[in-house]
Amino acid sequence: MENQGFLIPKEEPQMSEPGTQIFRMQKLLDHPFDPPSWPADVSLTELIPDIAREVHDLLTLGYKNGGGSVAPFSDWWSGLLSDAEFDASLCFLARDTKGIIGIAQCWTSAFVKDLVVHPRRRNEGIGASLLLHAFAVFYHRGARAVDLKVEEGNTSAIRLYLKSGMQAIWSA
Repeated sequence: MENQGFLIPKEEPQMSEPGTQIFRMQKLLDHPFDPPSWPADVSLTELIPDIAREVHDLLTLGYKNGGGSVAPFSDWWSGLLSDAEFDASLCFLARDTKGIIGIAQCWTSAFVKDLVVHPRRRNEGIGASLLLHAFAVFYHRGARAVDLKVEEGNTSAIRLYLKSGMQAIWSA
């Protein structure tokens, strides 16, 4: 797998420093996608108000060591609901018997705003399955590509995105 000039160390991401480089990555949607393969105890569910706090808690947990950030719950929830690009049907949630374990929160512009997997379920293909599900949904909606941004220090995410066929299209 080509790394497109990324230096991808083996260690986990650290807290972001001011001035951290951001990469915009893109997956062209030039063909239909097979359904993702989920672990047997995992199912997809929708974002509804009753589980919004659980979703926020997972985002907070996922970003506590860097790689992104999330506003306090009331600001996050009201901001999400009032954003013109928000569509609850584009917030893909993976659930197991203990609760929400993965989130791919996407905008209507075919942009993955957040992708987080609970630490206890990482390295099981859940992040890849959420991403593949997002690709398939946007392909069927007629999008030509799916984009996202990632911090340079978030090496595990960069590995996932490259493995999923995404390419870096610019950095800032």
